[in-house]
Amino acid sequence: MSDNVMPTDGAVPPAEAPGPPAGRPGLEPGLPENPWPALWALVLGFFMILVDSTIVSIATPALMNHFGADINAVLWVTSAYLLAYAVPLLVTGRLGDRVGPKRMYLIGLAVFTASSLWCGLTGSIGGLIAARVVQGLGASMMTPQTMSVITRTFPAERRGGAMAMWGATAGVATLVGPLLGGVLIDTLGWEWIFFVNVPVGLIAGWLAWRLVPSLTTHAHSFDWIGVALSAIGLFCGVFAIQEGSAYDWGTIAGPISVPLLLVVGGVLLVAFVWWQTRVRSEPLVPLSLFRDRNFSLANIGIVAVGFAVTSFVFPFTIYAQTVRGLSPTGAALLMAPQAVMSILLARPAGKLVDRVHPRLLAGIGILGWSLSLFALSRIMVPTTPTWMILLNAACLGAAASLVWGPLSTSASRNLPPQLAGAGSGVYNTTRQIGSVLGSAALAALMQSRLAHHLSTGSAAPHLDRGIALPPEIAAKFSTALAESMLLPATILLVGWVAALFFERPRHMRRPR
Repeated sequence: MSDNVMPTDGAVPPAEAPGPPAGRPGLEPGLPENPWPALWALVLGFFMILVDSTIVSIATPALMNHFGADINAVLWVTSAYLLAYAVPLLVTGRLGDRVGPKRMYLIGLAVFTASSLWCGLTGSIGGLIAARVVQGLGASMMTPQTMSVITRTFPAERRGGAMAMWGATAGVATLVGPLLGGVLIDTLGWEWIFFVNVPVGLIAGWLAWRLVPSLTTHAHSFDWIGVALSAIGLFCGVFAIQEGSAYDWGTIAGPISVPLLLVVGGVLLVAFVWWQTRVRSEPLVPLSLFRDRNFSLANIGIVAVGFAVTSFVFPFTIYAQTVRGLSPTGAALLMAPQAVMSILLARPAGKLVDRVHPRLLAGIGILGWSLSLFALSRIMVPTTPTWMILLNAACLGAAASLVWGPLSTSASRNLPPQLAGAGSGVYNTTRQIGSVLGSAALAALMQSRLAHHLSTGSAAPHLDRGIALPPEIAAKFSTALAESMLLPATILLVGWVAALFFERPRHMRRPR
């Protein structure tokens, strides 16, 4: 099951003995005629790691009670995972090209599954945070490989449906996380939000081992200076953005401050880009990727989408629990129509991706998503009928189903096989950075709007007890949350503008 190695220096490989059939045009030989089973195997693991990005948020009170920890310590359970997930993506995407995406995916899945067991068995909040760091590292090994395998096993004219499924998985997972977490916590306890990953991980590993083909590897040289610059720069920047509000955007410890980390991170990332132009052999991020207009625009679009999909859930779930008095599971169920619509429309939308200009699909989807969030901000009042919120969630899910596929397909459609891992790493990194920016910006804006509309102390006792606010506070509280919702709705318009400039894919162009 070892991967074949393909030289990348332009040399002609020696003659080989007759092997598998030549395969499909534009793809490496020996691939199965039907690549969908491999995709389904990968999607199962991909879904699991993305669910874990949001599932812990619903367990915050349970973790505080169990460990006797304050809220800042418990927030690190999620922050540590997101940091360890986001920072190594550029490197793990490139490693997949070098050692084989299947092998890298299976290693990451093993690390993720074992650390999930560790999370559930840990006896301290510090141990849980450490386990989540390892879990995030496992997730970062897996994610780029899923997109890379799609790019290398599906021909360009059929890649849209596969990428739509991949993208829909990302969208649905962020919504399923809180719902699944609420059910598991209410029935089995907080440990099971981690224990559930163990059987799923074992099944996903067995399916990937059986169904995912061993793809040709590329003997890349490794840019260790680029690795150091990108990893340290991303860590400083992501940490500062993610934790800035926790430190009131001031001093973290001694001379270290959030603004200083932002500056250091920015300088290192600029140095990283400069270094990529100087590397003579193979840069970690080939800047030639960005010569493709659709790749560049898709990265702008996914930053906006990542920002929105992470940030809008937070004020809405607080509104559902504190203003409407719902349980965590009940609050998550209010957004269930979005996940249902995304699942139902994933396949039809995927078929359209290969036939319709991505400018049209992504433009309609992102604009519809933005308008749905604007509408949601208008109906986030104490007296809104439940059916109206459910209808809005369904419209949001329908719009989102047109977004993920065109963006991910446009990012990968023109990538050569030897750059599939690098392109996937860049795309997933920008998505994660968008998510981090969304979480940090939304938290800061919520604090500002709550301070403007009411004194925070008037709501705090009710938030701690998890019951509905009294009427005299609920109206002002919901107004502050609704105003916060305008931020992701506006940021999505940036992605919409980017989508309007997509070029027609090559396979859709008429021969001259």
